[in-house]
Amino acid sequence: MQKWLDQKIARIKADPNCNDFILADAKDADMAYGISAPGQSPEHHSREGKFRTLAEYREIIRKVIRQAKVDIVLMSASTNEILTIEERLFDDSPLTPAARANDTTDIHVVTGNRYSQQPARPFRTATIDHIQCGKYECTPAERRLGADLGLYSVTFNNDVELDLVTLEAFKSFRLEAEQKGFRYFLEVFNPNMPGAVPPEKLGQFINDRIVRDLAGVTKAGRPLFLKVVYQGPKFMEQLASYDPDLIPGILGGSSGTTYDAFKMLQDAKKYGARVALYGRKINNSEHQLAFISFLRLIADGEIPAEEAVRAYHGVLQELGIKPYRSLEEDLQITNPSVSYGGNSGFVPVTADLKSTARNDDIDFSKMSPKEKLEWNRKRWNRILS
Repeated sequence: MQKWLDQKIARIKADPNCNDFILADAKDADMAYGISAPGQSPEHHSREGKFRTLAEYREIIRKVIRQAKVDIVLMSASTNEILTIEERLFDDSPLTPAARANDTTDIHVVTGNRYSQQPARPFRTATIDHIQCGKYECTPAERRLGADLGLYSVTFNNDVELDLVTLEAFKSFRLEAEQKGFRYFLEVFNPNMPGAVPPEKLGQFINDRIVRDLAGVTKAGRPLFLKVVYQGPKFMEQLASYDPDLIPGILGGSSGTTYDAFKMLQDAKKYGARVALYGRKINNSEHQLAFISFLRLIADGEIPAEEAVRAYHGVLQELGIKPYRSLEEDLQITNPSVSYGGNSGFVPVTADLKSTARNDDIDFSKMSPKEKLEWNRKRWNRILS
């Protein structure tokens, strides 16, 4: 089956201003966290620390694949082996499977760790062969069994020795990927060391690193698209306009409010992003499939962020699910951390996030709670018609 990702990439490269937008559900948390990776169990109680099992986590991924609202599902190599290679869930799906191809030390966020507080070092648990066919060495025919797309991440800390090691590892990966017909997208984290770059120069530092580091890479070794922290309108516009073949995307960061997630997506697209990869924001939501549905509507320009938050709460109420926050609290911008360890202090520079979307035809302030629920129910039914 022809994949939506390939269709959208072709259209975006032909017309960077087209409405196409690529959504990915980043279900690779087991490559970063330990027991808590699948997220809190619905049966957990405050401070109890009860988490879903890995089997439950993978069952949610199956539901996401069947729902078919995202374009990419990013997994660990072990989950990719089960769902892509063994169960063949992507064979008749327009979604593209992908696997995390490396796991730098700043995402080793286990209990009591100090790794995320030290400068990131490159490391790869998975090999390309294990992602493609599930074993040490693939035959040419076997390379089509698994995922042919991976996420490769780099973290630069403005240190010549450390960054050189990162670049050498990236070069080695690129050459192997080109040799084995493996596509990748490039994740560029902010420095994980406080003070590595002055805050006012951070956005420019990241953009400069990206275009400089890819300047010597020919088409055969270039990433399909980018995944970066949303640093605000200025730097997203700058990156998006630099090279039409360099498709910018954003990473989600920690959960925050629903409005944090929805508004970031809306604004990033407005200023040139054409991809969004949300992991914790989806996985920690009250109802993942409903949350993804609204991400899709926002990405396609069908509904503004604030209206989506209100409608999402209406859906939760209809499903009998208690929201984590009141509607008023969930409509706030909290600017959550974007680092895995949550200790770097670097957050997106999003001055435009404070602006409020309006619907000139609806005045929610004059509606009763019952009227709001009824309006959201009708809106939801119309959307899913």
